[in-house]
Amino acid sequence: MCASTLAEIGPAVATGATRSAKQAITLSEHVIEIISDSGEGAQRCGQSFGAIAARMGNGVWTVEIIPAEIQPPARSIAGASGNRIRIGTHRVTNGGNEANLVVAFNEQVLLGRVRERELKPGCTVLLESMWRDHPDAGIAAAYRETREQLVRDGYDVREIPMEQECKRLVSDPRRGKNMFVLGMLCSLYSFDLQLARDQVAFIFGKKDQNVIKANVALLEAGHEWAESNLDFKYRIPAARATEAQIVVNGNTALALGVMASGMDVCAMYPITPATSASHYLSEVFENVGGIVHQAEDEIAACAFAIGASYAGKCAVTITSGPGYSLKQEAIGLAVMCEIPLVVVDVQRGGPSTGQPTKAEQGDLLAACFGSHGDAPKVVMAPSSIEDCFYSILTARKIAETFNMVVVVLSDANLATSQQPFPRPKFNEAWLAPPVNQDPVPEGAKPYDWDPLTGIARRFVPGQPNGMHTLTGLAHDRLSRVAYDPESNEEGLRHRSLKLAALQKSLKTPPLFGGEDGELLVIGWGSTRGAIEEAVGRLRAEGHQVSSLHLRFIQPMPGGIGEILKRFKQVMTIEMNWCDRPGDELIDASNRRVSALAMMLRARYLVDIDCWGEVRGQPLKPDAVCRVISNKLVQGRR
Repeated sequence: MCASTLAEIGPAVATGATRSAKQAITLSEHVIEIISDSGEGAQRCGQSFGAIAARMGNGVWTVEIIPAEIQPPARSIAGASGNRIRIGTHRVTNGGNEANLVVAFNEQVLLGRVRERELKPGCTVLLESMWRDHPDAGIAAAYRETREQLVRDGYDVREIPMEQECKRLVSDPRRGKNMFVLGMLCSLYSFDLQLARDQVAFIFGKKDQNVIKANVALLEAGHEWAESNLDFKYRIPAARATEAQIVVNGNTALALGVMASGMDVCAMYPITPATSASHYLSEVFENVGGIVHQAEDEIAACAFAIGASYAGKCAVTITSGPGYSLKQEAIGLAVMCEIPLVVVDVQRGGPSTGQPTKAEQGDLLAACFGSHGDAPKVVMAPSSIEDCFYSILTARKIAETFNMVVVVLSDANLATSQQPFPRPKFNEAWLAPPVNQDPVPEGAKPYDWDPLTGIARRFVPGQPNGMHTLTGLAHDRLSRVAYDPESNEEGLRHRSLKLAALQKSLKTPPLFGGEDGELLVIGWGSTRGAIEEAVGRLRAEGHQVSSLHLRFIQPMPGGIGEILKRFKQVMTIEMNWCDRPGDELIDASNRRVSALAMMLRARYLVDIDCWGEVRGQPLKPDAVCRVISNKLVQGRR
């Protein structure tokens, strides 16, 4: 149906298409967005749609669309709340490029997504039509003007009477429209309606049965309306998983990892976008013997976690960038006292309050070097939802083996995105052995550092013969305050040796692509999916480009230097700032490079270029493709 015809249809598009006339178009993937004002349930609708797609066997990646304000004004361009869902025939590792289809509960939130360039030109728009005849003449005029402009710009706009249809079933459509939309989408993408019913029953499982019935009725009504009134349908082939899967977001995966690792204590103070991890733990942690402590502030949360670890537990504190800044002095105390501690930093845009609901990778240098004085810490970064789970298991092991602080750098992209992955099968090896509380051997010292590894035996309060004074001051092997040069240097040396000892145990990360070539792209954290998708596409076109993704950033695994030598050019792609070479004042002598590029250049003395994007949105494979292509062209000049 062409745009000029659409402009003449009026409010509800009722094509009269019969079910037998509709042929489902087979696709390999599609990107769908569902957007509304806050509180209208678009996020729940998107999460449910993604879960149904996963149960159908599709690859899925969902990304929450979160406004900057907790409750922005209704019908505001900057107030879009909802979800992006990328569905594919095979495994999906990122949120994809611009949306192919969008469902909008009003035209203003839709405008926001258009202006952010998140919609593919000509994409299909299913737009709530209730605003066309709104009693407020200004609202009605704004709706019509926006719709007409979208049609002129080439968008395939379909007006949907969501409010009108939902009123047939519920008195307040605002509280049910999302389930009507879920039903429409299940029809459009040929999903099993019974799976959708089961999903609705699951998400409202704690509610009264009448609530479940009402929402199932709305789901079925949306499905029926789309079957009868929309003249298109899609099918994305999928193969049902042969093993049990779970569909969770990164924060939930982190929380599950905390429980699976055997950690007992989570100390936190609420901060976006990290809060939902501790919220989930607060609901279930006590079932496995753990506790969540909500402190009065971030400093107290870190101090509580350190105290719990000192007492023989292994604790985790979960935060985001501003909270991590506040924890820095306490983290330095844990380093000096050699108390195991896991710190999760779910990064967001900065500096200061920055962009609390937006994704960024701006905390890498703070995590590695933020403390005053030399305070070596292990820094690792999960690259997928599944990796969020397993990274916590690894972090706990390292923290207790080396008596160190381990920082796990997630970000807002991983925190709120969902992806199916095989249900973890519990393994007792995930758990650390009980802390040795046998009497301390006669003559043993609290900091009897091993000359090779720097590791000293962990003393736990109450151990016979283990009494000593704990201090954050420079100290000797007996934990006595010591200001002499030798004792200070001895402590610094052995705390640093632990990083070297860990580094010797790390495997060189695998290359994605060929072992050598024209260009090597290096990334870390949540950018992996977009980078590898872009590299895969370019390799299919014959380009000699590969990628390397770092899970451990401090210490870096061995073998990386040898890999760098095998490529003509090397660059990092990150979600933190680097100066643009095209700016008039920027040249090789003053350009600020991105965080990982800086660390790699310093360690390997290689001329490593970089590209960073700080739009607050996850990287898109198309954008990465363009950057890599341009770099390849430059290298051939």
